[in-house]
Amino acid sequence: MFRKVLVANRGEIAVRVMRACEELGIRTVAVYSEADKHAGHVRYADEAYNVGPARAADSYLDQDAVLEAARKADADAIHPGYGFMAENAAFAERVSESECTWIGPPPEAMERLGEKTKARRVMDAAGVPVVPGTTDPIEDPSEVEAFAEEHGYPVAIKAEGGGGGRGMKIVEHADEIEEQYQAAKREGEAYFDNDSIYLERYLDSPRHIEVQIVADHHGNVRHLGERDCSLQRRHQKVIEEGPSPALSDDLRERIGAAARKGIAGTDYTNAGTVEFLVEGGEFYFLEVNTRIQVEHPVTEEITGIDIVKEQLRVAAGEEIGFTQEDVEIDGHAMEFRINAENAANDFAPATGHLSTYDPAGGIGVRVDDAVRQGDDIGGDYDSMIAKLIVHAGDREECLARAERALREFDIEGFHTVIPFHRLMVTDERFTAGTHTTNYLDEELDPERIDRAVERWGPEASADDDGDEDEEVSERAFTVEVNGKRFEVNLEERGAPAIPTGTGGGNAGGRMERPDAVTGDDEGGTVAAGEGERIDAEMQGTILSVEVAAGDEVDAGDVVLVLEAMKMENDVVAESGGTVSEVLVSEGESVDMGDPLIVLE
Repeated sequence: MFRKVLVANRGEIAVRVMRACEELGIRTVAVYSEADKHAGHVRYADEAYNVGPARAADSYLDQDAVLEAARKADADAIHPGYGFMAENAAFAERVSESECTWIGPPPEAMERLGEKTKARRVMDAAGVPVVPGTTDPIEDPSEVEAFAEEHGYPVAIKAEGGGGGRGMKIVEHADEIEEQYQAAKREGEAYFDNDSIYLERYLDSPRHIEVQIVADHHGNVRHLGERDCSLQRRHQKVIEEGPSPALSDDLRERIGAAARKGIAGTDYTNAGTVEFLVEGGEFYFLEVNTRIQVEHPVTEEITGIDIVKEQLRVAAGEEIGFTQEDVEIDGHAMEFRINAENAANDFAPATGHLSTYDPAGGIGVRVDDAVRQGDDIGGDYDSMIAKLIVHAGDREECLARAERALREFDIEGFHTVIPFHRLMVTDERFTAGTHTTNYLDEELDPERIDRAVERWGPEASADDDGDEDEEVSERAFTVEVNGKRFEVNLEERGAPAIPTGTGGGNAGGRMERPDAVTGDDEGGTVAAGEGERIDAEMQGTILSVEVAAGDEVDAGDVVLVLEAMKMENDVVAESGGTVSEVLVSEGESVDMGDPLIVLE
């Protein structure tokens, strides 16, 4: 088994991997950006290294910086988590060629199955049903029009390296082709460093079913049952559950067998997920995620198998210690992504000070997180701050337990999607298990979401920092030496409390083991134009500027596109006028309240 593992990720997944390592007696190494120097995963790790500025492309996606951190730490393995470089075959190859072991599939298998067109060819050859689409990347918008003429609208344009709805655009009509083509390429480049795209016929009302698999170096392939990820908003999973309430026993068996069959013979090892769309009693291969999934705890709860530990054991050359017959499904589980978003404002990302953080607990309740009360939540990365996982004897009990747990989960300081989740666990369509992937976008009344947020949303001021006259104050001093971070904590009695820092990541609270030594979708948002100035309503990065000085704009016109927490947000003018000044440029980072455009 490994001696020391570097986790090339951040947030809750980094802490999740580190906990598994700790239980196996493995020391852990974190990497962090300037925005994350106080983050929970940094506090938890045995040691941590700075890999660059806040922008992910210059830190978490900087292969050289991550590999140099592994060298400095003398790590013998790297776990990528999910997102960032988890499905980057080139990075996996570089790790494999270094002194470190890659905790994931072989680069060749990632190349074959991680890129969507190649995976489609593999599955088609294995006899697995595949959604009609292109088997090679497309190079020109005219190919979208030709595909639509053959298969009809709508058409999905998808990034080769995409996943979770990132880099996927839906074309409903011919006049949308050029815009959506460019947007898919832009997202593919921004999120996955790969602007290659392909086409698929877009199924209107499918269920989204995925099968968890684990494969070792000894020819063993196991599947751990399926998860139903059909409750989605703009192709982003919101609530995941297992087993699926929509599958018959026969269909469940056929999908599980297809997943194993598709993976067998590809030289695939480690954990992965084979995703399918189910419609009209038939299923179609969608893609393979060559990594751990956000929703893997659902499977862990219903099977009792620690998937991250299995990843570590397989990467260390061990054989899977259970047969397919040993895998039994116990009860029902659901995962609720706790995102910092305002569901009543088109799920716009939210940032702020975590003045209250009191997660749910009790029997059958698990919380995966990397934040603590007092932390600051910025807008540099994904909006998910925690995951609530609920397990019970059956789906009915699971829903009741989830309703109780969501009611207990107390977060103050900014909006989260907890009110939305509380609505869904009592929603007639969801509780009946008859929803499809388009339910939230096309059928659920938005006013119901507004009422839920009004009823259960944040009531206390985000500026309420609590008592500042503690008798005992803790001062944290941070020192960086050669890019490695060290913390020294001192207690002072009788001194005034130290205000919480604002260092972008998570500046308050603690997530630290006693023995740890830490070293250093797009959405729409209306900006406050009022005919004079348009300001940023959130922290983020300018993806594109759509106007220039002298242009005439009308109310509702898009003036620029702002990326915040991995989502594209159209910034629009509330009133018309002439653009007198453009104060930002593509690639520039902005804070909430920064002026963007001046109108006259």
